[in-house]
Amino acid sequence: MRHVLALLLVFLPLSPTFAQSLPPDLDATIQKAMKTFDVPGVALAVVKDGKVVLSKGYGVRRLGDAAPVTADTLFGIASNSKAFTAAALAMLVDEGKLQWDDRVVDHLPSFQMFDPYVTRELTVRDLLVHRSGLGLGAGDLLYFPQSTFTEDEIVSKLRHIRPATSFRSRYNYDNILYLVAGKVIEKVSGRHWRDFVRERIFTPVGMRDSSTLSKALRVGSNIATPHAKADGVLKTIPAMGFDNNAPAAAINSSVNDLSKWMLTQLARGVIPGTEGKKRLFSEGQSREMWAAQTVMTVTEPSKPLAALRANFAAYGLGWSLRDYRGYKLVGHGGALPGYYSRVMLVPELGLGIAVLTNQEERGTIEVPVWTVLDAFMGAPATDWVAAFKADDDAKKAKAEGQVASLKEGRKTESKPSLPLEAYAGKFRDAWYGDVTLTREAQKLVLRFSRTPGLVGELEHWQYDTFVARWKDRSLNADAFVSFSLKPDGTVGEMRMQPVSPLTDFSFDFQDLLFTPVKEAPSAVALPVH
Repeated sequence: MRHVLALLLVFLPLSPTFAQSLPPDLDATIQKAMKTFDVPGVALAVVKDGKVVLSKGYGVRRLGDAAPVTADTLFGIASNSKAFTAAALAMLVDEGKLQWDDRVVDHLPSFQMFDPYVTRELTVRDLLVHRSGLGLGAGDLLYFPQSTFTEDEIVSKLRHIRPATSFRSRYNYDNILYLVAGKVIEKVSGRHWRDFVRERIFTPVGMRDSSTLSKALRVGSNIATPHAKADGVLKTIPAMGFDNNAPAAAINSSVNDLSKWMLTQLARGVIPGTEGKKRLFSEGQSREMWAAQTVMTVTEPSKPLAALRANFAAYGLGWSLRDYRGYKLVGHGGALPGYYSRVMLVPELGLGIAVLTNQEERGTIEVPVWTVLDAFMGAPATDWVAAFKADDDAKKAKAEGQVASLKEGRKTESKPSLPLEAYAGKFRDAWYGDVTLTREAQKLVLRFSRTPGLVGELEHWQYDTFVARWKDRSLNADAFVSFSLKPDGTVGEMRMQPVSPLTDFSFDFQDLLFTPVKEAPSAVALPVH
């Protein structure tokens, strides 16, 4: 989810005689992936040449229950919501109500970024293409894990988040600016983002079961329960709400509904079943959304995934772009605690693939995608389960090695400079707000004031650095907490950073800078004479 340069691309089909059907062992491959990556349930849809050729569920909605995943089972689709936000804006551009290169402040006069120049120059297009200068995942702690901040509070806090790079100089994936895009939609259309998407996209396309409120995953019957590993053990977790940043991540959908969305996209905005009479957006806007807006760095894949090496990578408007075996791919991924999704389109082949899972493991969404792509492109069969397993194992081993190296260099004999109670108090960061440290028994306990799930005990690491061990172990996001002392021996600053390099980037602890808050003395009642 996260770069302007002219690109000359020539896509050469492999052969006019490539396969036109699904791989015969697809079901077995998916079952193998589910077992290998420990995922309870998967849903898969494939569309080709204007028709749905597969829409199916595998496994169970909830670990330990028999209720099966079906093609109508709802999952959180996370950042695949972004393409819906882009489509909503494209529709408003078609209607002449805004332009992609309108300045945001012309629609939202109170909008502010940290840099006044960026505030003045940031456009509607910039909101979607991850080149604002914000760092990777900057500000995500305002809504992730689930917080009590309102939409307006989150938008107002952007003015306090320092940029990581200069404006429009590089790609860094962010989520917060999609919330601003939602606010532009609301201002221009007079409808809140969730109402606009439901009424103007879901209803005409026929996405009857999809919803724009993450809390909808807490009610209803055919819903996939999210799962996560806590200290290595798979368990169910509550669905986490992101309704305060819905335009980035809050849509829930099924593969049956996403089939209709993919058919609309592949038909360049024409709604399926209307014989070309009804459109969501124009063909011109389809081209705009699928055009490279921000160039992304092409990274060299590991040896097991060498076949996935891309020649180009870029971000469009709500879509990621790359090539594979001579074809342009238009797609996106999405991850929430307990959910993972992937949508992949091959416009030249009229092919679309959607995968939804109820466990945040990359292999189980990637294996069906590349297996199906290879089949329709006539490529040699690849054991993608083994390839992604080897890649995951290597990444985990590398991360464990880095953490082990930190432990080896740790000065275990060192002690904190101050007694524990001297670290306690309220601390404030300019954009997040307040956290508290309290002495409870023989431990310090850290609490984020607006994020109920971020509560953890501090375990001494070395000197004036501790590790926050979150009570919710499914977060998998333990963080270093380091204190700097002032000349008088009191705490001057508190900083944080993730312990493991595999920590989800939305835990942007490294962007926080906390300073102690001096509480105002309580008023003393004077005696009345």
